[in-house]
Amino acid sequence: MTLRLLQHRADSGARSVIAAQGDAAHFLVGVETIRALALDAIARGISLGDAVAAIAKGDAIDIAAEFEAGRLLAPIDHEDSAHVQLTGTGLTHLGSAEGRDKMHREATAAEVKTDSMRMFLEGLEGGKPAPGTVGQQPEWFYKGDGSQLVAPTDPLTMPAFAQDGGEEPEIAGIYIIGPDGQPYRLGLALANEFSDHVTERHNYLWLAHSKLRQASLGPELLVGPAPDHIEGTSRILRNGETLWERPFLSGEGNMSHSLANLEQHHFKYDLFRRPGDVHVHFFGTATLSFTDGVQTREGDVFEIIAAPFTLPARNPLKRAAPVEVAVKVL
Repeated sequence: MTLRLLQHRADSGARSVIAAQGDAAHFLVGVETIRALALDAIARGISLGDAVAAIAKGDAIDIAAEFEAGRLLAPIDHEDSAHVQLTGTGLTHLGSAEGRDKMHREATAAEVKTDSMRMFLEGLEGGKPAPGTVGQQPEWFYKGDGSQLVAPTDPLTMPAFAQDGGEEPEIAGIYIIGPDGQPYRLGLALANEFSDHVTERHNYLWLAHSKLRQASLGPELLVGPAPDHIEGTSRILRNGETLWERPFLSGEGNMSHSLANLEQHHFKYDLFRRPGDVHVHFFGTATLSFTDGVQTREGDVFEIIAAPFTLPARNPLKRAAPVEVAVKVL
């Protein structure tokens, strides 16, 4: 059975880690964070799964009930949010170019491929290189630090100036950098890589602006080898009813890039191998409500679920109050 790890915060504020396999879930005695558990496994030279197996199991816990009560946190964090990096890659999934190309084709002559289509085709050709070789680099973007990561049931808040707040159902890799600068993948998490697609559509060069937004993770960290095929559902609820719903696919079998290639092109930069740092890297999607003409509103609820995860990421949409910013000269 697949091992999943979850982070729990009691009403008292006390932190715990939960290990779940199948329908059974138990607290891990003496463990407060997944990051601490991972660093201990690195120090001992063992896998994360073996580290969990060596820890005494505490009380059983109903993780579905704890999810509904809002006591489950994102499955990774850091006491200093500046040491968590949220980044991602786009145009990585088979079929993902269609929606992006639809957004951009008006700006380019029909007989000329858009930059999006060119990048997608380059990924199809060189995104899964042979072992020991370097493949085509993907589109890459930065979302922010750990302050932008919200819990699985907390609101996703778009800035007051945002033109859109739209879901992106994805799988994210969760990483930690060891004391010697070695990156370690702890596992995978379900993710909503929330973006501003109206801003991006206006001009592709505004992609960077559209991505500087919050993101959420489902509560479960899937430990062990990454599944080749992940099939899930992304939906938007409005006033308790389903406004929009579509299936989505992920996993390497549905991608134009291998995870190893995406990881190589992220961690090749020295600044992303700082010991102790945490990285959440979003692997992309091919399914967006925006490409179906959906216009989200405050109060809409994004819900993303996919096996082998058992719990969703379920986040209502909010808009922040305006903030006036003026630079002072010293």
